[in-house]
Amino acid sequence: MLGIPVDLIDWDTAIDRICSWAVAHEPRYVSICDAHSIVRASRDAAHGRHIRAADMVTPDGWPVAWMLRRTADPGQQRINGPDLMGRLLDAAEDRGLGIYLYGTTDATLDRLCAALARSHPRLRIVGRHSPPFRPLTPQEDAADIAHINASGAHLVMTGLGCPKEDRWMFEHRPAVRAVTLGIGAGIDFHAGTVSRAPQWMRDHGLEWFYRLAQEPRRLWRRYLVHNTLFVWGALGQFARHRRSS
Repeated sequence: MLGIPVDLIDWDTAIDRICSWAVAHEPRYVSICDAHSIVRASRDAAHGRHIRAADMVTPDGWPVAWMLRRTADPGQQRINGPDLMGRLLDAAEDRGLGIYLYGTTDATLDRLCAALARSHPRLRIVGRHSPPFRPLTPQEDAADIAHINASGAHLVMTGLGCPKEDRWMFEHRPAVRAVTLGIGAGIDFHAGTVSRAPQWMRDHGLEWFYRLAQEPRRLWRRYLVHNTLFVWGALGQFARHRRSS
């Protein structure tokens, strides 16, 4: 996808694979890529390196899933961050896996933990931490990793934003004895600090419009610029695919 590899994978396979890694405490990370992330990865060498190194790259966003359906797998599903988080929380509760929450703010983590206590009463949240928004000192960084590992976490769900969370997962994979996932705004949705688009909008590929209406000053570049660049690039890729098939 614009030179960035994205896994052709369905929901059941994704959940089973992530959970099998998690049970074994394998140091893996999962990047959840929408059009914005793919365009950025195709233009930013460092971000592209972080995405390519991921153990799984899921197609988040309708444009990415649509393009894969037209060029690779007609049955490709959209494996998006909020729903992936929800399904993994269900699986973790059923299988007794420990969850560590890393990123966002203390207030959001408070609300998320309260919401999960209601929706997933048997879920094991083994730790949480909201790091400062400034760069961490080496000592702070080492302490965070030591705390994650000491918790016995199987899954580490990060809410650091793009591209920071992919860089964090790339840099810390060798040290973290768990599967890390770049959940991003999924944490806000599950915490209830940001409302998610109605189901009918999600079903028709309009979730981006709902989010843009919520936070236009923060998201206009992501959706109006990066999505446009993705569409142009995808059309060229689609045309080449048609000529070669």
